[in-house]
Amino acid sequence: MRTMFSNHTNHNWLKDLETYQNPSISKSLWQLLNTIVPLLLLWTGAYLSFSISIWLSILLTIPAAGFLVRAFIIFHDCGHHAFFRSRKANDIVGVFIGLITFFPYHYWKYEHSVHHAGNGNLSRRGMGDITTLTVNEYRELSHGKRLLYRLYRNPLIMFGLGPLFLILIQYRFNRKGAGRKERFNTYLTNGVLLGVLAFGCWALGWERFLLVEGLTLYLAGMAGIWLFYVQHQFENSYFEQAENWDYVTAALQGSSFYKLPKVLQWITGNIGFHHIHHLGPRVPNYNLQRVYDQFTYLQEVTTVGLRSSLKCLRFRLWDEEKKKFVGFKGVQ
Repeated sequence: MRTMFSNHTNHNWLKDLETYQNPSISKSLWQLLNTIVPLLLLWTGAYLSFSISIWLSILLTIPAAGFLVRAFIIFHDCGHHAFFRSRKANDIVGVFIGLITFFPYHYWKYEHSVHHAGNGNLSRRGMGDITTLTVNEYRELSHGKRLLYRLYRNPLIMFGLGPLFLILIQYRFNRKGAGRKERFNTYLTNGVLLGVLAFGCWALGWERFLLVEGLTLYLAGMAGIWLFYVQHQFENSYFEQAENWDYVTAALQGSSFYKLPKVLQWITGNIGFHHIHHLGPRVPNYNLQRVYDQFTYLQEVTTVGLRSSLKCLRFRLWDEEKKKFVGFKGVQ
């Protein structure tokens, strides 16, 4: 099956995706409008309802988190220069939405580009992806390091503490080797966010502001980590050493099609068509469904549904011999 994908798409995929890689200014502006406006309205509603019922306020943070995920998909497209034809327009909107999502745009863009360049490449792990060890690598660890890896891969820590780590720690500090533009963007993002947090706590009351803002960010962060996890950590994914690694096969075999109900597909900006996104990251999110419908070979990939995606929680290690994910059970 891997050979079939590789042979077919190596000849055709660039041409197949070419016409779908051109952003539509009207579609992009409409998506900005139907994402940012509802997000702001839900935030405002959550703040105002706090004085009526804290539970109503909490309830409104759930759809707000959904629209924050949708905003992140726009941020993500801007990072690929796929949302507008103009690089400058992508960067301006990306920096702006980075303030809403708490992610410094240029730092995240660099890290995500590394992920795309080495997705499924066992020789290029460590940046922009979920840490994954092979069975043999795990066996070679000390007991202490095995425990740390087990804790990292525990769903309660990955999805429970993961959003806090990303928002409060990882993206608040520049990575080693960051360039001047990237460092400035991180400092600027942190400075603006600190000012917004201070003003929000003063103007709205710290209890109300931190509950609504914090819970919205936290829920969106959990959803974001889950989407990224499911789309790469499924049983028959793709991982190879550099000498055997292939970009097209990694895209189609190492990224799943996460088939979601239409409302969730819309709120997540079609990111479930992750195999197509990895094959052609310059395709705007609103064109991914059209690409999927047009080409049969893009429908012949691993499909993960809502129920079946829960099975991905069992997977902890990549077995190079079996070419599949396995759990810790039976690995000594």
